[in-house]
Order: sequence, then C-alpha cells, then structure tokens
Amino acid sequence: MELFLQKHQIEMLKWIEKLVNIDSGSYFKQGVDKIGTLLTESYENLGFNVKVIEQEEFGNHLIIQHKDAIDPKIIILAHMDTVFAEGTSKDRPFHIEGNRAYGPGVIDMKASQISLLYAIKALIHEGYLGFKNIRIVINSDEEVGSPSSRAVIEREAIGKKYALVMEPARKDGSLVSSRRGKGNYTLIVEGKAAHSGIEPEKGRSAIEELAHKIIQLYELSDHEKGISVNVGMIEGGSSANTVSDHAEAQVDIRMIAIDQAERLEEKLEEICSSTGVSGTTVSLEGEMNRPPMEKNKKTRALLRIIQDVGDEIGVEIEDTATGGGSDASFTSTLGVATIDGLGPVGGNAHSEKEYLEIYTLVERSLLLATIIERLSTKR
Repeated sequence: MELFLQKHQIEMLKWIEKLVNIDSGSYFKQGVDKIGTLLTESYENLGFNVKVIEQEEFGNHLIIQHKDAIDPKIIILAHMDTVFAEGTSKDRPFHIEGNRAYGPGVIDMKASQISLLYAIKALIHEGYLGFKNIRIVINSDEEVGSPSSRAVIEREAIGKKYALVMEPARKDGSLVSSRRGKGNYTLIVEGKAAHSGIEPEKGRSAIEELAHKIIQLYELSDHEKGISVNVGMIEGGSSANTVSDHAEAQVDIRMIAIDQAERLEEKLEEICSSTGVSGTTVSLEGEMNRPPMEKNKKTRALLRIIQDVGDEIGVEIEDTATGGGSDASFTSTLGVATIDGLGPVGGNAHSEKEYLEIYTLVERSLLLATIIERLSTKR
C-alpha cells in the first residue's frame, strides 16, 4: 500500500488544493455542499453508497458505506466545514512553501478528507477487504459544535466497536486519546435604568450584578483537576451616566470527566438562583455541548493496536490529551473505543498560518489503511 500511496502523492496534493480553494465555512452552505458533492462522486466511483442527510442551515451530512458492507464495526468521523469566512480562499489560496502546504482548512481538515479517501483506495488496490468494515460519517457543522449532526453521529455509532476520528495529528505527530468536555453559556442580567447623577438610588445595576456573578464563575475553576471557566465576552449598559438595565456574559467551561460536567451544571444553576443586587434578575442559556473524551480501558486497548501497527510500518505513535473539542467525544461517551488525530500532521489550525506537513500524507494514509485492515481482521 505504501508504494501505491507514494505514486499518488502528487494526485493527493492536487485534490487537497481543489478542496482548500473551495470556501466551506460552517455557515456557508453552498461551499460545504460543493465539497460534499465532490466527495460523494469520489466514493460512489469506488463502489460506495452515499446517503445525504439534507440540512437547511448547514451543509448536508454524508453517511458513506460500501455497497457490499454488512454491519461494519468501525465508524470513521470527518468534517467538511472550516472556521473561515466566504472569500478567504481567494485571498489566501492553497500554496506550497518548501515541505509544507498552506491554505484555509488545509490541515483542519481537508488534508484528512483526502488521506481517508486514498487510504481506502489503497486497500482496494491491494485486494484487502477492510473497506467493507467501515461506515464513514462526514458532517458539516463540527466547527460550531455539531448542533445538527450530533444526533446523526450518535445514531450511526450504535453497535460500533471502534471509532477513528480524522482530526489532524498534533504538531509532533501525536494522536489524541482524550479531550476536555466543553460547555457554552450566556449569562443574562436584567436591572432597572436610572440617571447616575440625578437619581441613582432608583436604578438597579445589571452590570454590578454581573460583576458579582463573574467572580463566582471564576471560583469554579480548578486547573489541577482540569476544570476551567472563562468569561470571554461581556457587554451591557448604554452610557457612562446611566445605571445599566441589561448586561450579559459569554461563558466557556471545560472539564475532563463526565461527573465534573454534572457538578458544574449544578453549580451554575446554584449561582444563578439568587442575586446580590436587589431588583435584578439573572437567567442562564446554553448547555454542555460536548462531553469529555476520557482515556478509558477501551481507548487504551485501541491505542495499543494502533501503536503495534505503527511499529510495523515504521511510524512511532505517541498519544496526548488536548483541551479542544471534537466529535470524538460523542462516540467515546457512548462506550465506543475512540482514537482521534488520525489525519496528517500539521499545525496552526484556524489561523492564517495553518499548514500541512506534506511528507506525512503518505505516512498517515498508510497508517490509517493498515489500522482499518487490522481492526477488520481482529477477532
């Protein structure tokens, strides 16, 4: 398979260039669906059936499985959307500098899409049958928390034994074996406006109450235990000489264990159940939208298999934990052995300097193909 992939590396890069130069921000449905159409045609040409899950707000999701597959035990997750606005690819098109390729979404995760496609092509070319043991779910809203695709992923993960997630490998090549869970909330305070010079005593400051709440929120952080609370944005008031009647804060919460998430939700409700400034009211909107991906017994066992595969093909496999979220959390929470970061190596995702290490295209595609075949023949 390695020789096949080496012969097709230039072709793979041309494919990545094509995808990178199509804007596919999460809310740019037209661009995401264009990516989906190209992938659909490619998989159908390989004998796969593609089910399109139509969406109104986001791009359509794809469920892909070979026509001869019977109850596959491996689910593979990938996403088509990026964080970049329409027009970004025109301003910063795909280009190569030295051993790296650059462009919006090149590593997160358009290179992964092509790595997966060519891993499957390599399996087919060499006469292996592992491609019949996979179900691929490609969604269109991962970068905004997978609001429309979470249910699809969880449904398709039922009965699966392994989950392989195509987020890029870390800069040092490490795979991801655990991720922190994530919650997004908006804390809203309503007060009563008044002139701060003429009759301040008649006002009820929403900003003052919000200030108390922010201090309470930060007190929930326990970095040694992997819990962090961050108020990233605040707004409120209308002028410096007016007691504010409205204020709100955007809150990001991270944790490493399911039971921590449950306790944090209880604490949030407790904080918002009373006020320190008489005459104000507090409400909380949002949810824990990604559970933590914990490094459990099943994940450790899958990681050992992948490391054995790496040893066989000459790729040293290390694993790491990360604070960022991904769809791996959904399969892991359902009890499916999950490893993330199986895409090529790169870095600076979500920035103007996002890059792909070109030499890892063949290496990581071979790793993925060999993992699929190994898991498919494992009893």
